[in-house]
Amino acid sequence: MLGGCGLGIGYISPVKTLMTWFPDRPGMATGLAIMGFGGGALIASPLSVLLMHHFATPTESGVGPTFLVMGIGYFCFMAIGAVVVRVPAEGWRPAGFIPATQSQRMVASGHVEVNEALRTPQFYLLWLVLCLNVTAGIGVISQASAMTQEMFQGRITPVAAAGFVGLLSLFNMLGRLFWASSSDRLGRRNTYTVFFVLGILLYIAVPSIAAMHNVMLFVAAYAIIISMYGGGFATIPAYLRDVFGVRFVGAIHGRLLTAWSIAGVLGPVLVNYIRQYELQHGILKQDSYTVTLYIMAGLLGCGLICNLLMRPVARHHFLSNA
Repeated sequence: MLGGCGLGIGYISPVKTLMTWFPDRPGMATGLAIMGFGGGALIASPLSVLLMHHFATPTESGVGPTFLVMGIGYFCFMAIGAVVVRVPAEGWRPAGFIPATQSQRMVASGHVEVNEALRTPQFYLLWLVLCLNVTAGIGVISQASAMTQEMFQGRITPVAAAGFVGLLSLFNMLGRLFWASSSDRLGRRNTYTVFFVLGILLYIAVPSIAAMHNVMLFVAAYAIIISMYGGGFATIPAYLRDVFGVRFVGAIHGRLLTAWSIAGVLGPVLVNYIRQYELQHGILKQDSYTVTLYIMAGLLGCGLICNLLMRPVARHHFLSNA
């Protein structure tokens, strides 16, 4: 529980801070921060294995010393961050940056206090947007290895499936920077519209691609799907900043991430239960994911509707200048 709290604080804090340093590119800023969050797993996971091997003895697994060494390392990095990282001075702007003189319809010019944000329909629409996008993506990630081996029986080995999972992790990380940066030009709502529309088409197409035994096309489809899953994470803080202003976006983002927590349970459970139900009714293993993928496409359709319903927050929710 303490580790989870620390993880959340470490995840949220840099996101808002980076947006204040990049008022002209908030999507790119959040993409950098959240790509780093995803990239940390690529370092910590193999490092922990190496440390456990190093500290292991015939009677001990090496877990205790590994936690101690990694804890000291994390403390040093977090202490450096606490000393170095600062928000810019009031009124600071990057060199050459000229704020837009014309107001943009979906970009707030004021600030909504965090508790007031919870009284707006926009918060709950964005909560559903994130939850539905993550449910579809994380359900696939949790079964990626088994899914490829069962859909391509005899053609995909366990080693190749593990490589596929690693490739998805890479696209998950790169998608965070690519899609979030793209949202600075496309707009946040338009970017999520692309996520949902393209995701629906790909989820519907995957069973047909598997039936064609086209491994390369299958991998490409899932790489794009997972890049949009990561992109959804990285774009949502900038979306919140546009809708509610930057001042309280860290706290609002923290509350919105409850959608991630629920989706992290809902996605894998949904995939596992539906697959098990299909197998119990005589469906072949390679066909047991078809209904699941169609249901995921349906969830993305619901997310698309929520995204299209997004409108600017009513003026009475914003803080006054005083």
